[in-house]
Amino acid sequence: MAHSSKDTVLSRIRGKGKGWAFSATDFTFDLTRWKVDRSLADLAKEGKIRRIRQGLYYYPKYSDILKKETAPDMQKTAEAIARKYGWRIYPDGNTALNYFGLSTQVVAKNIYLSDGPSRKYRIGNRELVFKHTTTKEATKYPETALVIQAIKAMGEKQITEEFLSALSQEYSVLQWTRIKNDAAKTTGWVYEQICRIVSRLKDKKDG
Repeated sequence: MAHSSKDTVLSRIRGKGKGWAFSATDFTFDLTRWKVDRSLADLAKEGKIRRIRQGLYYYPKYSDILKKETAPDMQKTAEAIARKYGWRIYPDGNTALNYFGLSTQVVAKNIYLSDGPSRKYRIGNRELVFKHTTTKEATKYPETALVIQAIKAMGEKQITEEFLSALSQEYSVLQWTRIKNDAAKTTGWVYEQICRIVSRLKDKKDG
């Protein structure tokens, strides 16, 4: 039996995993915009997805600890907006540190540097800010941008073993190897820290 457009859209959403944020743009490469919009509206009405704001949705993730659905992930939300408009983005330092839980500073806004126009979005009780800038360190993977900005935010003189150890636990050895390859053109001292993490993880795995 042929699948409906709604089944196709839902299957792709589930394939991305809980917490994924998206817009209609993520489905229009082989479905008409009308079918995608109708499918998303129906799925939201059925409670299978949640609307973040007009034209922006996420696949809800339930927290066993909080006993409720978690709020939309700001990083994934920023990525969804960037895909929608074709922007390249990367987080500023404090945003990256907060994403990894490596900063005790509570911020009310998440800031991303972008080659698109400067814009602000209200997401629940948080503010998502895009600041236009010339993207000097283009990376293929968002994980790479997060790592680079987190390390830069700490500063070369403030990098500690505890910081590197905590950061190394965020990704697998395979993911860190990919990040290392992707970050090859970044600032020298930042790249050295990434190489240190990869080397230690590989030594630990082989040991």
